[in-house]
Parts: sequence; structure tokens; C-alpha cells
Amino acid sequence: MAVVTVFGASGYIGSNLIPQLIQAGHTVRAVARNKQTLEGRPWPDVQLFAGDVLDISSLDSPLAGTDVAIYLVHSMGSGKSFEELDRKAAENFAEAAAKYGVSQIIYLGGIQPSSGRNTRHLTSRAETGDCLRKGSVPVTELRAGMIVGAGSAAFEVIRDIVYHLPIMITPRWVNSSSQPIALSDLLWYLTSSIGSVDTFGKTYDVVGPETIKYKDLIHQFADAVGLKRYLIPVPVLTPRLSSYWLDLVTAVPANVARPLIDGLKHDLLASETKIREIFPRDLKSYMEAIHIAMESEKLSEMPARWTEGAIHFGGSHPEYSFYSKKEVAHGQAAVTSEAIWNQVRALGGNNGWHALNWLWQLRGVIDRLVGGVGMRRGRRHPTGIRVGDAIDFWRVVALDEGKQLTLMAEMKLPGSAVLEFNIDKVDDESRLTTSAYFHPAGVLGLLYWYVLTPVHPYIFRGMTNALMAKAVQAESYSAPVATK
Repeated sequence: MAVVTVFGASGYIGSNLIPQLIQAGHTVRAVARNKQTLEGRPWPDVQLFAGDVLDISSLDSPLAGTDVAIYLVHSMGSGKSFEELDRKAAENFAEAAAKYGVSQIIYLGGIQPSSGRNTRHLTSRAETGDCLRKGSVPVTELRAGMIVGAGSAAFEVIRDIVYHLPIMITPRWVNSSSQPIALSDLLWYLTSSIGSVDTFGKTYDVVGPETIKYKDLIHQFADAVGLKRYLIPVPVLTPRLSSYWLDLVTAVPANVARPLIDGLKHDLLASETKIREIFPRDLKSYMEAIHIAMESEKLSEMPARWTEGAIHFGGSHPEYSFYSKKEVAHGQAAVTSEAIWNQVRALGGNNGWHALNWLWQLRGVIDRLVGGVGMRRGRRHPTGIRVGDAIDFWRVVALDEGKQLTLMAEMKLPGSAVLEFNIDKVDDESRLTTSAYFHPAGVLGLLYWYVLTPVHPYIFRGMTNALMAKAVQAESYSAPVATK
């Protein structure tokens, strides 16, 4: 068994891979830029590290004593300069891995178009592999296409399309072909590659057993969940226009969906499948992978933080978008964290919500009229709070005293909603971040979110400003409140 360090452990693949590595008996280290995103995960005996591949000095602690490093880092959500960031990150990583005598780097890249024409995103994924190989540590590169699993961006685009659009006007890219691979099969290939000398310095395409057009991926998903969907092809929606359109009809973040959709103008097919000879396995079909993905959501444990992008606080509802629509507000002032926490923990009940209270009351009345709990429950205590408490039509589902409060909505909704408050220190000041997350369920869920979108800034920024002002007043500070 080896000491295996996973970089990008808070991401989709990393989060799912680490339990597989534990089960295989490896000593596992998990690395993310923000260590807090890893805390609270159900990973016994996993060592957690903060590390940023753009800061080479931060790689010392996690890499010291590492046998195999798994590189799952990419910067596609970092704006227009993501290629340069990926290049620098890979160069830093190759240098640091060599410094600490790492015996193998396993890198997960992406399938390259057979046409030779490429997108910036896929080109950068290939270039990252090249930069890693410039170092002295042997690299095993696995290039995957569409991954079928709950939380995979491509899979979640298909889920949202099916549940949100009974009739879909389809762009040309639905006739492009893919070879989707089940998440469990991909994780098995990654785990099997650890310490496999035969794979050192090699690049492999890892794909599923079927070649399927994207329109058929949509139809088969609809069949799997018992829905009928109609696709009407039109020639005018380019991948770029499609990405903006998908931003409206799905909950997958735009910075994730747009690079993904840009790659759909080409067939993404394996150029070889040699890895199947090295690691023989009965690969799952697309339909099998769908059923496994949907079942896995029912069995997944509740996350410690809503911001990890799971939907389990509201129970298992396959029609809910995995990713969320969200509204975020910030407040910052020269005040203690304790003063802010005292205001946050007293929200609701007779204390109200500090911004547009009449609208909160109206929402409670509407909720009662449609059979919901409304605002009648109030609070158990004016300031005391504990996990499980009801606060008006919210439920306390997570609590980190003085730092974080997470509330789940229990009013009638076409989806699942959470309101989260986080308090951090910033130099000599304290910052309050208020985040509202909503996972829409079908067309009604999307309409509900968009109808309220113009009002959200007034509600959540107003609430954040008011909480900060009350905290400042309580401590007699005169520093101005800055809300972003």
C-alpha cells in the first residue's frame, strides 16, 4: 500500500475518489486550497492539508513523504487566463513532486477531439499533462470523456434539461457523439493505476463501452426516470449561444457549463482503449450508470456544509437540480465576530429578519394557505440556538458556534432552499457572508427563482447590512459597513 495524496480533493472526482482509496487500504492525504471544505467529511484517518498549486511553497507539507500524487486540479472557472494558471500550476507541481521524491503522478485529463480542432478548455487539459511530464516524476495520464455520476457537470446538465424542459429546441451539438463512462469505472481505473509501473509515462483514453449521441443521452435519461421528452433540432444555436441558454434552464454554474458545451461541437471519442487490456473490467452501460447515480444520492451522507453542492438537506429528490441557484451578500466592519454572531443567532421569531419583514410575513401567510408551516412556530428561545431548532419556517441543520449557521427551508417550495451565514476574520475586521441557495425542481422551480430574483438583493443584502449595523451599534463601533 502507498501514501497517496489527492490534490483537488474538494472537487467532484476527488470527493468520490478518496473513499475508494481508503477502501483499497492506502494511507490517504487530501489537499484543497481551502482546508475548511474538507473538514467534516466522513473520511476516517485521512490527513487534511491546505495547499495551492500556484504557491509552490504550500506544497511542501502535503508532498513530503508522498508515494503517489493524484492531480485533479484545473482552473476553468478562473476566467480568461485559465490556460496560464493551469500551465503555471502544473509546472509548480512537477517541480515540487520531484523535490520530495514522489514516485508517480496520476493526472486526470480530458478526451481530445479526433478532428484535430479543439477548444481552449480541452487544449489546456492536454497542455497540463505535457507540463507535468516535463518534470522527472513519471506521469500516468487518464483522459476521460463524459462522466456519469451525481454531481458530474455533464450529467447534471442532462438531468436539468430532462426535468426542466418537456420540449427542447436543440442545437446542432446534440448530434455529436460521446462515450460516457460510469463514475465507478473511472474511479476504479484511477485506483488501479496507483503504483502500476506499466502505466508510467503513458497516456490512456478511459471511456465507457458505448458510443452515444448527446440527443440519445437525453432520451435515455428521460426513459430511466419515466419521462417523455421531445427534441426539436434547429441549426442556429451554436455551442456558445447554447451555453448562455443552458445558464437559464439549468442550475449548473455558467463557468462550468460553458467550457463543457464549447467542447460539444466535436465528437469526443477514444483514439485507443489499451487500458482495458491492462486493467480488465466489465464496464457499465450508460443506463446502468444512470440508475447507479440516482441510487447513490439516496445513500449519500448529509454534508457538513451546504456549499459543497449537495442536495441532501432536503431529502432525496432526483428531480431537484444538484447544483444551486444562489444569491450572496457580504458585510464587513471593525467589529468582533462575537458581536455579529449574537445578531445572527437571534434571527427570526419576535426579532424578525431585519429587511422587508412584511415580505417575510406575507410569505408565511401564503405558505399557510397552501398547507405549509408558515411563520407560526417562531423560536424556542430568543437567542439560544441548537441543531434541530425550528425558526419560523426554517430548520437549523448545521451549526458551528460563532462561525456558521445553516438553515433549511421547510415552507412549501418547488425545490430545496438553504440560508447560510458565515463569519470570518479579515485583517482587523470581521466579515459576514449571507448565502441563499436554491435547488429548483422542474419548470416551476426555475420560474419561482426567476420571479424572486429582482427582490433577492433587497432581502439578503438588506438583512446583512442590518445585522452588521446592529453588531456595530452593540459594540459602539463607528466604522462604516461595506457591503459588496
